[in-house]
Amino acid sequence: MGRYFLGLLLFLVSMFPSTGTLGQRTSFKVVAFYSTKVEPDHVLFAEDALKFFSGLSARNNFTFDSTSNWDDMNEFNLGKYQVVVWLNDEPPKAGQRLAFQKYIENGGAWLGFHVAAYNDKDSNWPWFVDFLGGGVFHINSWPPLPAKLTIDDPSHPATKNLPGSFISPDNEWYIWKPSPRLNKGVRVLVTLDPANYPIGFKDVLTSGDLPVVWTNTKYRMLYMNMGHGDKIFASPIQNKLIEDAMLWLGPTGGKKSSANNGISTQAEKPAATGTRISPHAVVVNSKTNKVYAVNSSEGTVTVMDGSANFTTTVRVGLKSTWETQRVARCL
Repeated sequence: MGRYFLGLLLFLVSMFPSTGTLGQRTSFKVVAFYSTKVEPDHVLFAEDALKFFSGLSARNNFTFDSTSNWDDMNEFNLGKYQVVVWLNDEPPKAGQRLAFQKYIENGGAWLGFHVAAYNDKDSNWPWFVDFLGGGVFHINSWPPLPAKLTIDDPSHPATKNLPGSFISPDNEWYIWKPSPRLNKGVRVLVTLDPANYPIGFKDVLTSGDLPVVWTNTKYRMLYMNMGHGDKIFASPIQNKLIEDAMLWLGPTGGKKSSANNGISTQAEKPAATGTRISPHAVVVNSKTNKVYAVNSSEGTVTVMDGSANFTTTVRVGLKSTWETQRVARCL
């Protein structure tokens, strides 16, 4: 029943795109590509994203269409749209990839999420690696966890309405090698705060530069690492980031960053602050299959239930750091 409902929802969203307020001309047209036969958490993200962008298009007067047929990625169809979104996959066929490359090189815009940018030695798409800024997937954290993100470039239209940092909902975080930041044409907008390290329980990230949102100024594009599971749109701050990124990519929001002549204008990275999850404040209850992680500076404990695939955060007091450490020892 659950799969049937999801399939019906995705079908209805694609059949009835948002076209803005009645009687108004739409400012630009967007098409989102997604897959339904991929990792379930990526399908859940696509389900939420379709609803989010449908509502966003109505509020901001642009057309939003969607399709799970990657053969729609052809020159004729792409020519109808100003922005292409990849929610949870990428084109598998050579003809689809070539059509997308031509679309981008002719001035089209792209917004990609999470696994849509995945590439490795077997991808055999060197143009796409260059498009992303040169980074190849290296390692990831697991399971999905919230993380503090810092804003590298508060002057960019996608980030100008955000605070200096915020807590991003549960997500699987990717590290790329080499870091896109090393590419002089890449403008990193948001980064995983190093104070999050170590992050993960099964696959643990202990260090490394981890850009989360960036744009390659050679193109009209923006990539976001967020996109795993059904909690991505739980943060109003993060939702504002996604909204402003879309409006920036649209024709009325500005073309590619030609004013920078392809040179990154990143602001100096802020000092690391925020939540540090100490490896000495993590407790596993083998009987209940639950994991408890103390967030010392926040006065909370993150509880992960491996049996139910559920994560929650419990406030335990803000009197002092030692208090939360004591709670962890008692769990």
